[in-house]
Amino acid sequence: MANLKEVRNRITSVGSTMQITSAMKMVSAAKLKRAQDAIVQMRPYADKLKEILQNLSASLDTSENAYARNTEGKNVLFIVISSNRGLAGGFNANVVKKAWSLIRNEYADSKCSVLCIGKKGNDAFRKTEYHIHGTDLPHHLNELFDHLDFEHVAPVAEKIMHAFVTNQFDKVYLVYNQFKNAAVQNAVAERFLPIETQSGAAGQSKAQVDYIFEPSKEFIVSDLIPRSLKTQFYKALLDSHASEHGARMTAMHKATDNAKEMLRDLKISYNKARQAAITNEILEIVAGAEALNG
Repeated sequence: MANLKEVRNRITSVGSTMQITSAMKMVSAAKLKRAQDAIVQMRPYADKLKEILQNLSASLDTSENAYARNTEGKNVLFIVISSNRGLAGGFNANVVKKAWSLIRNEYADSKCSVLCIGKKGNDAFRKTEYHIHGTDLPHHLNELFDHLDFEHVAPVAEKIMHAFVTNQFDKVYLVYNQFKNAAVQNAVAERFLPIETQSGAAGQSKAQVDYIFEPSKEFIVSDLIPRSLKTQFYKALLDSHASEHGARMTAMHKATDNAKEMLRDLKISYNKARQAAITNEILEIVAGAEALNG
């Protein structure tokens, strides 16, 4: 009977866990719908703006555009975008692994720094030599996901752009999970600064469109280019936000299925143990009756 009680307790525990994972799956599905709509609507605009920005930068001299200066990449900043919460499968592990791969392989000879957006990424790099401490770069970036809109994201992008313009960093990369669908998120490293330009046949920067600047080149550099960079930064956050909910919904769906399978096996084990206990009791009763008759 002690065995029966133990199995019964496990059935209750697994059933409660299944209810929790099922509820979390439904919540993530609802949040995913809103996040997916946001990134699907934003991505075509951001991609077209990036294309214009690359063409525009190719038509400007580096002296005119401080955001496209040629650098050797001695000081590299990685902005690692993760989540504040776990239970999302390999969502956070993949982006942290991507950042470590860049630091140890492609930029092993450079001075690397990591600025984390999200508690999970911050936990992974907090005790390493790459984590940034006490700089003029923005702090408390975990709170961005509480108010994820352009108004709150733009000031963060401005400080990062200012750090690049003032030569604190030679290259800036965004490392995040790019949303493809609810089941697939790709960890990518996207160059944020300096701006990539369209390359010609000989490998030289070449504008594909001959622009007429109105009102002036100075206005373009001071207004349009920074605004385009802020949009790219905002798009990366939206991508990561949608990927997080997609990964969590998928993880909770698998956890619910595993709980159902475990519950079925436990019920079979419980019924077998219960049947064995009943059979033993019947045997004891029959043996006692036979002993009395004897």
